[in-house]
Amino acid sequence: MDLNSLRQFLVVARLEHLSRAAEELRVAQPSVSRTIARLESELGAPLFDRGGRLRLNAAGKLFRAHVERSLGELETGKRAVAEATTEGVRTVRLASETFLTLTAPLAAFKRAHPSVEIELQWSSADDMARLLRARDVDLCLVSQPIHAEGLEQELLLDDEVGVATPLDHPLAGRASVSVEELAGQSFVTARSGHWQRRLLERLFAARGLTPRIVCEVDEPSAIVELIGAGLGIGLVPGFARRMAPQLPLVWVGVDSPDCRRRLTLFWEGDGDLSAAARALRATITGWDWG
Repeated sequence: MDLNSLRQFLVVARLEHLSRAAEELRVAQPSVSRTIARLESELGAPLFDRGGRLRLNAAGKLFRAHVERSLGELETGKRAVAEATTEGVRTVRLASETFLTLTAPLAAFKRAHPSVEIELQWSSADDMARLLRARDVDLCLVSQPIHAEGLEQELLLDDEVGVATPLDHPLAGRASVSVEELAGQSFVTARSGHWQRRLLERLFAARGLTPRIVCEVDEPSAIVELIGAGLGIGLVPGFARRMAPQLPLVWVGVDSPDCRRRLTLFWEGDGDLSAAARALRATITGWDWG
C-alpha cells in the first residue's frame, strides 16, 4: 500500500469518476482502476459502489478519513523537519471562498514578513475540511459553517447582509424588506456553493420559496457592479457595502435574523502549524474587521 496508490485513491474518492481522476492525475485510466482494485484486495472490502455511477461507499468514506489524516501527518512532518533544520517554513497556504476581504490583512502581513510566500487557493466550503485534514492548506477562511473533528476556529466578523438594488428600483426607497417581498424579483448571485448563493437559497427555502436567478457569476466581486448596471438585485454583505460606496446602488435591510455572514478562520490543531502559518493567523485574527 504505497503513498502513490493512496494519493490516487483520494482523487478518485473526491471525483467519484475514474476517467476524470485519471485525467487529473495524468495517468492512464486502466492504471487507476488497477490501483483501486489492488487497494480493495488488500483491505478485503470494496471502497466504491459500482451500480451505475461510481460512488464512495461507507467503507470508502472511513478509509478516506484515515488516509487524509495519515498523508496530512506526513506533510506536517516534512514541514516540521524543514522548520527545524533550515531557516524554517517560508510558505503559508491559505484557502478562501473570496479574497476581496483579505486584501488589507495580507498586505500588512507581507510588509511585516517580506520573505514569507503566501499561496492562495480558492475553495468551496465543502472542500475546506478535506484540505485542512490532508494538510494541503494551513488556514481556511469561510463564510459558512464547515464541520470536521479536530478543527479550531475563530469568528472574525458577524456581518449583516442586505439587498442591493439599482437606484431606480421599486425597493430602493425602503429601509427594509421581508424575504416574501423578494419573491419574484430578479437576482444576481454567485455560482452554486458560494456562501451568498447558499444564503439566498436557504432564506427562500425556509419559506417554501425559490429565488428567481437571472444572472449567476463566477466572480463574486462583480455582483455589485452588475446590480448597479441594472441587471437585478442581490444579497450584499455590509463589508462590501462599505468598500464600494461610489457604486450606483442602494442597500436595503432584510427582515430576517438569519440574513448574516459569519466570517470564520479555521485551522488544524495549534501544534501542527508552522511559524509562518501562526504569524499569518495572528495577523488575520488580530485585524480590525469592523
